[in-house]
Amino acid sequence: MDDKKPELSAASRDNLRRKTFKKNPIIGTKFTIAISSAKGGVGKSTFATNLAIALKKEGSKVGLLDADIYGPSIPKMFGIDAKPKSDGQKLEPIIKYDIQCMSIGFLTDQQTPMIWRGPMVTSAIKTFTQKVGWKDLDFIIVDMPPGTGDTQLTFSQEIKIDGAIIVSTPQEVALLDVKRGIKMFDKLGVKILGLVDNMSFFKGDDGKKYKIFGEGGVKKTAEEFKKEFLGEIPIDPTVGKCGDEGKPIVEYDPENEISKIYLDLAKKIKSTYL
Repeated sequence: MDDKKPELSAASRDNLRRKTFKKNPIIGTKFTIAISSAKGGVGKSTFATNLAIALKKEGSKVGLLDADIYGPSIPKMFGIDAKPKSDGQKLEPIIKYDIQCMSIGFLTDQQTPMIWRGPMVTSAIKTFTQKVGWKDLDFIIVDMPPGTGDTQLTFSQEIKIDGAIIVSTPQEVALLDVKRGIKMFDKLGVKILGLVDNMSFFKGDDGKKYKIFGEGGVKKTAEEFKKEFLGEIPIDPTVGKCGDEGKPIVEYDPENEISKIYLDLAKKIKSTYL
């Protein structure tokens, strides 16, 4: 008698793989929005922090999870220099600007390198999603690390992402990684809410727009992959200064032109989900 099992087709294997992973929502939250780029240095953390504050200003209860284990930015950008409390079972998020925050940077010295292999990163992410006392959040904004590795797979396959926003500059070298990120989320069944063209131009004192990183690349990529283009965010030195000082631009100056862009986007996201 031949006990050899029949070989599964590619479609059957893919279907089985999807059923194997049980997606667990993060307790204490309603909707999880991932901010991704697949490329470092495009302003993704700046975008995540300001979007979180914009959603808060629109009346939502918001959490901010820094999922970049190797390069956490939230402690600096929110001006947090404290360690989270724990009851022995769960960590309590640190609250700043009425945002519930968690980052590996709260647990280590800022200059300590995280020399960890993939399984340790995955374990840290699961701790932040399963063993943090998030409380009654409408949205949790997740600042993803660059790339398409362990963190992205853990969130996509084992947790629950309700939508992803992809941030990029219009530069071709950035868009190469962005395209890989789009394909990754599509393959993993994560809904992409749209693409943002960050640092799209600089407006000089002469009133002219200077396209430092090129022009139109993000919009073209959105059209190529049939994703929504969410608009442009120009370069403003005030944004970087506010981030360095621990008070993101939307909190520091809600009437700023760039703050209004974030607030408009927050209104759109809120109306989509709530």
